[in-house]
Amino acid sequence: MAEWHSVAPGIHQRRYDPFDISIVVIEGDDGVLLVDTRAEPGEGEALRDDVRERFDRPVRWIVNTHAHFDHTFGNQVFGPDTATDAAIHGHENIAIHFAEHEEPRLAAWRADPTREPGRHWHDVRLTPPTHPVGTPTTLDLGGRIVDLLPQPPAHTDTDLVVFAPAERVWILGDLVEESGPPMYGSGSFPLQWPGVLAALADEMAPRDLVIPGHGRVVDRTFVSRQAGQLRLVADRLRAAHDDGLTAVEALARHHDWPIPLDFLVSAVERAYVQLDQTSPST
Repeated sequence: MAEWHSVAPGIHQRRYDPFDISIVVIEGDDGVLLVDTRAEPGEGEALRDDVRERFDRPVRWIVNTHAHFDHTFGNQVFGPDTATDAAIHGHENIAIHFAEHEEPRLAAWRADPTREPGRHWHDVRLTPPTHPVGTPTTLDLGGRIVDLLPQPPAHTDTDLVVFAPAERVWILGDLVEESGPPMYGSGSFPLQWPGVLAALADEMAPRDLVIPGHGRVVDRTFVSRQAGQLRLVADRLRAAHDDGLTAVEALARHHDWPIPLDFLVSAVERAYVQLDQTSPST
């Protein structure tokens, strides 16, 4: 059974199934900030009840680490026209990403419920941030400062890092993964992701704590190592594209990928689209 784990004073993580998703609560004198809202309204309601039971103060702020469904489809439980009525903060591109990726995904699931049995997709109402974030933003929770740091395109073009400077705790969402391989999901940028993650690692001190989107708390060394793995993938895909290889040939070229091959199909597809768009016309 999932339990709250105190990462630092006033900062707590709980890992929920399915997806082993990291949910984080940051306490302030004026209320609590909740990072991500799970994958559907029912899961969001269970999360709301868990937070009420554990923390004796209202949820006043929601932060979405990125737009993917498993982190945002519970937003409607906490946002406008609810008893909670929390301010939802997220990258300024989330509404666009919803329209381009999550809305078609949701429509496909609704059209064929056998693809995701047991889910309640008809209950989902896409709820984008009420407070879009396009530049570094500081939230005062009352006795605790939290920085919201929008990132360049990487895992998605909606990645938003949460940083608690006094406690030196970073919440990276799916920019880094611990309990599974990095996911090149909808709207990913395989070629840019390594540099974004490496730049974040450069900002970290050796003893900083890092909460990934899925899995246990890690450190700067782990983040740097994963950035290196992503860099190797990106370099190999660029080289394969330059050599005129097909996507299938690119993956078959190496047998020592740092990420399981099944997870790289989306990576090579996305990388090739981006490289085709930037290649000089002949």
